[in-house]
Amino acid sequence: MGNTKKSEFDKVFSSWDILVIAFGAMIGWGWVVSSGDWISSGGVLGAVLGFLIGGIMVFFIGLTYAELTAAMPQCGGEHVFSYKAMGPMGSFVCTWAIILGYVSVVCFEACALPTIIQYIYPGFLKGYMYTVAGFDIYASWVAVAIAVAIFITYINIKGAKTAAVLQTVLTVIIGGVGILLVVASAFNGDVSNLSGQLFVGSGTGSIVNNIVRVALMTPFFFIGFDVIPQAAEEINVPLKKIGMILILSIVLAVSFYALVIIGVGYIMSGSEIAASSTGSGLVTADAMAKAFNSAIMAKVLIIGGMCGIVTSWNSFLLGGSRAMYSMAESYMIPRPFVKLSKEKTPINALLLIGALSCLAPFCGRAMLVWIVDAGNFGCCLAYCMVSLSFIILRKKAPDMPRPYTVKNYKLVGSIAVLMSGLMVAMYLIPGSGCALVWQEWIMVGGWILLGVFFCFYCRAKYGEKFGSHIDVEIEDVETSKGNNSAEVGGMA
Repeated sequence: MGNTKKSEFDKVFSSWDILVIAFGAMIGWGWVVSSGDWISSGGVLGAVLGFLIGGIMVFFIGLTYAELTAAMPQCGGEHVFSYKAMGPMGSFVCTWAIILGYVSVVCFEACALPTIIQYIYPGFLKGYMYTVAGFDIYASWVAVAIAVAIFITYINIKGAKTAAVLQTVLTVIIGGVGILLVVASAFNGDVSNLSGQLFVGSGTGSIVNNIVRVALMTPFFFIGFDVIPQAAEEINVPLKKIGMILILSIVLAVSFYALVIIGVGYIMSGSEIAASSTGSGLVTADAMAKAFNSAIMAKVLIIGGMCGIVTSWNSFLLGGSRAMYSMAESYMIPRPFVKLSKEKTPINALLLIGALSCLAPFCGRAMLVWIVDAGNFGCCLAYCMVSLSFIILRKKAPDMPRPYTVKNYKLVGSIAVLMSGLMVAMYLIPGSGCALVWQEWIMVGGWILLGVFFCFYCRAKYGEKFGSHIDVEIEDVETSKGNNSAEVGGMA
């Protein structure tokens, strides 16, 4: 079986913990500001269908993650999957790409949160400092961002369970606010508001194209379910159940977005949505205000959106730190990042990402949009490599224990590779609507160069240890009573 070691992490995550971590990662701020764009692009029903199609696309990718996570529940997720399938260099590229995605989201959320506060308190901005890429930087804006960044980093250092508790509280608030919107819209809305905005287009072909347009933008709102495998060693549930929860998180996210779209379309007419889009830009918040006939309720929804920012921030900080830990454990990046605190959290990785989130506000929100786009490209590239790993390992390691086994793996794997490959292509093909601009290419290029530097540096410093990997002995909760332990992956 090869060499194995005992896990250095504590199993602290329950089923509920990992569900809210994944769901919270996928539900950020977009549902507050983008619902109007979705409806104007595809119509109410068209946008819902677009999200369902996009959800199905991500669902197939999620199935590959579900099987691999249950089979190899080791910290680092993508790092382990791609290592077993593609070797050290394939693993380096895959993990380095996903880290770019996680770090970029954390940095962006650090800028998004204070920006949202000014919607609630217009007089919040004090102490003008300078302007970056057309975005004005204020001292009060930076101070709030840094304070929250320090708080979230501290929470994660104090322990994974502490971070999960924070995630639970905020996710419940998000869900509660979303339910309030949908219920109030159902009672106070009017079916006549749907007239003329069920679909967008003058004919069948045009309608279908607009639905597809929405569908192609939706996968990027589902990035985050992949945080679950990053913390796999810390999950205290049966291995088979981990895969099920991962899939459930995707289903819940699709349902949440679809219900928000329906709620907004049922309470607001097409002209009201258009006016809101050009006015406050917070269409969902304006829908909440109309549903309750109260401006205060718009602020309540915005607070729900702020909770979404923090849950996403918290999830990606957790995931990014574990991914860095796994690379350091394999001597692919400097070893200090393998250090765990007394609370069993990767403290140096958390401190680095936390420090970057403190610096991010000084760059301004406009610049951070470029970083997020570059990061999303990294996530999609990792998805594609994991989907390929899924197929490779079915052939390379057919006897690997798979507590959660996907049926028709060739079909599922092929669709997952096709869908994730399409997402990557959208960032590469000019005119796709998601193609990276030159500023984003500079950031991607800079990240690649940093990865190349780490690769050569660690090869020189650690020699044959570079790219090494040891499986962790994982005890399945279902078999623990019998004191049976399973070696991750079944192959060294």
